[in-house]
Amino acid sequence: MATAHPRTLLDDPTQTPLSFGVGARITAAVMTEDYAQVLTGALAGLDETGLVRETGDVSTYLGGAEQDLLRYVTDLGEALARTEHHATLTLQLSRGCPGEVVCELPGGAGPRRTETPSGRRTGRFATAEWALYPLADQVAADGTAPDHMRDIYAAIDYARELGTFRSSAHFVTRLEGDLGDVLATAVAGWVLVGRSVQHVTSHVSISLNSPSHEVRALDGARA
Repeated sequence: MATAHPRTLLDDPTQTPLSFGVGARITAAVMTEDYAQVLTGALAGLDETGLVRETGDVSTYLGGAEQDLLRYVTDLGEALARTEHHATLTLQLSRGCPGEVVCELPGGAGPRRTETPSGRRTGRFATAEWALYPLADQVAADGTAPDHMRDIYAAIDYARELGTFRSSAHFVTRLEGDLGDVLATAVAGWVLVGRSVQHVTSHVSISLNSPSHEVRALDGARA
């Protein structure tokens, strides 16, 4: 059942996730005739502690701290992967725009600086297409000019450090590896850029148990 969505802004909205607009929209799909039963079964055991959830007919909104969001989507992805059905997760992350249309924060509050969330390994292989959007349009208080590609390249370099970067493609970066590592990469890049840019969004499409993953595994075994 959906929890009421609080809209009260504090004197410093960066101090709480909901007042700063930290959240995600997620859509899950399972390639099986009994997809509804599979999805409800996967959702039934998830821990929603610290999160606001609003479920619609297109996607589910989750609001809360970055660490809680990462925990939830990792648990959901792992639950879907355990079914052994081909499944996909589409995740849209946003932070720094609590007003939905107007992104000005009271008191001239700027970026929200938080620790990079810690992921966990699941033992489940995943591939993903990831895009990151630093929505910086003005010169920062310290005089730093907005540079979208600078921030995107920094996040991609971080993905290389984590070992999940595989390649660049049209409009996206391809990630591969343990599901938990892939999700942690996307969330980490979103949080790291968010330390200097107020409004940051990110989009991740994840594939689990894809038939093409078996081909990749066989190729790896011959290498």
